[in-house]
Amino acid sequence: MTITRFAPSPTGYLHIGGARTALFSYLYAKGRGGKFLLRIEDTDRERSTQAAVDAIFEGMAWLGLAGDNAEPIYQTQRFGRYAEVVQQMLDEGTAYHCYASKEELDQLRAEQQARKEKPRYDGRWRPEDGKTLPAPPAGVKPVVRFRNPVEGQVVLKDLIKGDIVFDSVELDDLIIARSDGTPTYNFCVVVDDMDMGITHVIRGDDHVNNTPRQINILKALGVTPPAYAHVSMILGADGAKLSKRHGALGVTEYRAMGFMPEALLNYLVRLGWSHGDQELFTREEMMAKFDFDHVSPSPARFDMEKAYWVNHQYLKVTDPAIIAPEFDWHLRRLGVDPANGPALPAVIEQQRERCRTLVEMAEKSRFFYEELAGYNEKDAAKHLTAKAVPVLSALIEALSGTEWKPEALHLAVHGVAEKLGLKLGDVAQPIRVAVAGMAISPPIDQTLALLGRERGLARLAAAQRRAESA
Repeated sequence: MTITRFAPSPTGYLHIGGARTALFSYLYAKGRGGKFLLRIEDTDRERSTQAAVDAIFEGMAWLGLAGDNAEPIYQTQRFGRYAEVVQQMLDEGTAYHCYASKEELDQLRAEQQARKEKPRYDGRWRPEDGKTLPAPPAGVKPVVRFRNPVEGQVVLKDLIKGDIVFDSVELDDLIIARSDGTPTYNFCVVVDDMDMGITHVIRGDDHVNNTPRQINILKALGVTPPAYAHVSMILGADGAKLSKRHGALGVTEYRAMGFMPEALLNYLVRLGWSHGDQELFTREEMMAKFDFDHVSPSPARFDMEKAYWVNHQYLKVTDPAIIAPEFDWHLRRLGVDPANGPALPAVIEQQRERCRTLVEMAEKSRFFYEELAGYNEKDAAKHLTAKAVPVLSALIEALSGTEWKPEALHLAVHGVAEKLGLKLGDVAQPIRVAVAGMAISPPIDQTLALLGRERGLARLAAAQRRAESA
């Protein structure tokens, strides 16, 4: 069974690059009937925070990328297991105690740099046949180092980048447990991937240099390493390193900006992956079609305008009932109670062609759910003039006796225009300002129908009084 994992460090929010990595891991597993697991790599106690953990969970839940494990795995809860494996490796001779002090290692590094050599541990405490080690210095707590092979090569068969070859001699004996007994990052990752049965590790390409060391530790433990896929970084649209001005925001900030989760996933999956010329995918299509054969090893570019375009396409074609809970969330953020107006799917149906985001939709729809605080002054000055008084009066009379359904309201508005010898726009625009507070709204018949008879007629009457005072 294919088993992937997403393993963020809780030192900040779930950023857009992390979300893409999680998505790729999720799709690869789900498309093969496998499992997607969540792990929190929180061994960096100084920088890890509960707030960051909560932000990661919130972002993952909003995106619908739930892990298949009942509870996420926390590395800080597994120190006993790490100590057990360290002892196993010491017993088997694949790890050893190193008593070199920080001062010794600093001096070694300085000497190597002076000779223009690559700084690396020289194996002074590494057990070798025929090598006599000094007696451990008194009072010094040793670190534990992995006894890395010194011959041959490590060939990383990367699913995205192709084969990458590392000479074993270049991989020094890294520390797997510090002098206080706490395990190091690369060691924890290896033990976790081993215990979780991970078959495919999908992560950012900043981890490429960690991979040969992790492969060697796994082999020393008698475990077949997983397949690795290192995803390229994301750049801004201008080719510069991704920053906040490009869109390097937390996932929950995209929710606040009015993105639908499925739309953001749709945009993220296309950052580096393609399937012909197809731009828009359902989640099911993404799971069925995603593979690494079509993931580019080159950096992807984040284009905020394209992200907005994808979101708009999604709003236009998705069942309004699916959009409604998110629309509800945005209305409530504005202090608007969705219970005080028409059904949300009906409003979404009328607004989605002209709104790229749910923030925009919520702002333009609040007049359906709360009383008008006033009019757009520019629109009122243009359309609620003395010329509008007879128009609004005739509309109130005509609509008062009309069945309050779009078809009947449409005929009534057209009838008023014909009766007064006016163009439809000369009738429609005063209605829009009257009922929506501005000269932009969904079609008049739909807008009036959604508002309801009582609220619609009351707003027309208020607008007539405003026009009379003008």
